[in-house]
Amino acid sequence: MTKGNIKKRSGLRRGAMAALAVLVGGGCFLGCGGAKQAASTGSLEGKDISTLTKWGAAVNEVFGGQTITVAMASHPSTDSFRKMERDFTGLTGIKVVWDVVEETSLKNKQLLDAQGAGSYDVLMVDAFWMSEYASKNVLEPIQPYADNPQVTPPWFDYNDIMPAYRNGIAGANGVNYGIPTAGETRFIAYRTDLFEKYGKEPPKTMAEYLELARFFNGKDGVYGVSMRAQRGIHFASGWMSLMYNFGGGFMDQAALAQGRNVITVTTPQTIESLQFYVDLLKNAPPDVGTYTHEEALGAFLSGKTAMWLDATALANQITNPDTSTVAGQVAFVPTPTGPAGDGAALAGWNLAISRKSSHKNEAWAFIAFMASREKSVDYVKGGGVATRDSVFSNADLAALNPSYPAQRAALISANGLVEKGLSWIPQSDQIGQILDIAGAHGSAALAGTETVDAAARAIQAECEDLVK
Repeated sequence: MTKGNIKKRSGLRRGAMAALAVLVGGGCFLGCGGAKQAASTGSLEGKDISTLTKWGAAVNEVFGGQTITVAMASHPSTDSFRKMERDFTGLTGIKVVWDVVEETSLKNKQLLDAQGAGSYDVLMVDAFWMSEYASKNVLEPIQPYADNPQVTPPWFDYNDIMPAYRNGIAGANGVNYGIPTAGETRFIAYRTDLFEKYGKEPPKTMAEYLELARFFNGKDGVYGVSMRAQRGIHFASGWMSLMYNFGGGFMDQAALAQGRNVITVTTPQTIESLQFYVDLLKNAPPDVGTYTHEEALGAFLSGKTAMWLDATALANQITNPDTSTVAGQVAFVPTPTGPAGDGAALAGWNLAISRKSSHKNEAWAFIAFMASREKSVDYVKGGGVATRDSVFSNADLAALNPSYPAQRAALISANGLVEKGLSWIPQSDQIGQILDIAGAHGSAALAGTETVDAAARAIQAECEDLVK
C-alpha cells in the first residue's frame, strides 16, 4: 500500500505495538505535561460519560466554547468527519476549524507547525510518517487517552478497531500515537465467471497464485494478473505486497529497533520474492511496467485480467457497476500464504494529537467522537473507510459493500505480520528513499535490463550507502 491507495479511496500504509501506563492528571484530564501547557483547564474525572448524550453534556460543561484546529488530508474520511461536525459541536460545544490540504502538502504543513506556533490540535497522520513524527516528537502518545476510562467512554471501544490496524499502523518504536480511522490491506479480486468456466479455485498459496496467473494468461483474451509496477515506489509497493510472505524484507527490523540500519535485500528470501514478482508480472498486460495502482485497477475493471491484487480500499470500485465492467462477476480472497506464512500489506491514516496543542483535552474529545464505535456506522455511510471489526461484521453494511467479509479475512491474515513484531513499512526515516531505490532496480529486473540477482545487489549497495 502506498500513499496512492489511501489517497484515492482510502490511498492504502504501519506502526508498532501499543504501550504506556495510564496516567491521570489533576488540572486537565491528560496531556498537561507536553511541550506546551494546555490552555484549557478542567477534568471529566468523576462525571458520567457512559452514554453519548451524557458524555456530550460532560464535555460541554467542562470544555464547551473552546475551538480546535484540525489538519487533514483531502480524503473520503475527512469528508465524512466534516458531515459529522454539526453533531459533534452541538453535543460538546467545541468548535472546529478545518485545514484540509492535499496529502503532498499536509506533511510539510504539520511538521512546520510542530516546529513553530503549534496552531494545530488534531493531525491526520499517514502510517508512513509515524517513525519520522516519533523521532521529531510531533505527537502525543495516544494510549494514555484510549485506555483511560475517566476520559474515554465505553462506547468508544478501542479494542473494536481491527488488531492489524490498532497495533500495525498507529505508532513507532513501541508507542502508539494515533487512532486508525482509514486503512487498507491488500487482497485478490478474481473473475468468478472465468474461474467457474475452467473449474478453478481462487489461490490460497503464492505458488497457486503464480500457477493461476500463468493458466489464465491468454485465455479468453485476458491476461493473468494486474498489479502496480511503475518504476520507483510503485514497483516497490507491489513487490511488498508479497515480500513478507516469503520471509523477505528491505531491512532487519530487529536491528532497526536497536538503532542499527541493516539492509537485507540480498538475503535468499528477499531475492526469491523479487524473482516471484517478476515471474508473476510476465503474466500481466505488457505495459504493466507503467502501472500505478490506478492503471492496475483500470485493467481489471475493464475486464483485461483474470486477477488483481491491490488495496482493499479500492474494492467498492470493482463491485460498482457504474465503474466496473466486471461487477457481479467478482469475488475476493486474502493475499495468499507464502513459504514464510502470512504477511499482507498494512497502511492507513490515523487521527492524532499534536504535542504542541494547547487544547489536548478537546482534541481527544474530537477523536473520541469521530472515531468511536458509536459513530462508526454514520462515519462509514458518510464515505469513511472502515477500520473496525463491528463495521466489517455488520450485515447491513456488508450488503452495501460485498467485499467486507473478505476485507475482514484479509486483515486477520495481515495481522500475521504484526504478530511477528514486524511493520509492513520499516520504521526508518529513510524508507521513502529506500523504496525508490528498490523500485528502480526492481523495474529494471522486470524490463530485463538487469537480472534479479544483479538488481538485488544494486539495491543492497545503494541502500547501504544511504543509511551509513
